[in-house]
Amino acid sequence: MTGATGLLTADLIGVAVFAASGASAGVAKRLDLFGVAFVGFVAALGGGILRDLVIGAVPPLAFADWRYPITAAAASVAVFWLHPHVNRLRRTVLVLDAAGLGLLTVTSTLKALDAGVPDVGSCLIGMLAAIGGGLARDLLTGEIPVLLQRDIYAIAALGGAILVTVLHEFGLTGPVPVGVSAVLITGVRLLALYRRWSAPIAMP
Repeated sequence: MTGATGLLTADLIGVAVFAASGASAGVAKRLDLFGVAFVGFVAALGGGILRDLVIGAVPPLAFADWRYPITAAAASVAVFWLHPHVNRLRRTVLVLDAAGLGLLTVTSTLKALDAGVPDVGSCLIGMLAAIGGGLARDLLTGEIPVLLQRDIYAIAALGGAILVTVLHEFGLTGPVPVGVSAVLITGVRLLALYRRWSAPIAMP
């Protein structure tokens, strides 16, 4: 598997995972099929569209490559029809959401670096792309965005983006370091959920 193919595969897996997450939120709000598919589409591709616009990759892949919208739509429709089973697998959905966070952080950070964006900017792009879809999902479904609550979510993405950038500086951008980075981000997110870690909040 080439580097480009590996990044594409990771990107599409992340799209499918976030589409499923968004569609699940839409189902919970009792939206119709179109509404569920729309929330899933935005959750899956919103961050990537932001990333591509910032780095000047226009039109964004969500519109230029048919595999992205088809993957998002297929995952969303599947959740709409299979949601009773998905609801019983809440822990599995959380794991997949964490995996999507890891995958999209890595791929978005690398795409920004390859586009010539400076290191700090690439880290921010990687984080924003990874959390952007979830932010849009929560806003569309009337929820307080996860990243504005106490969960270790955006922090995990930012830390992962920094790790990817450091590895890139040492020329470590093959499938193994990329995969390890994604797994570490996923692991931090899951560990934070399991241990109930949270960022500090202002006391009244």
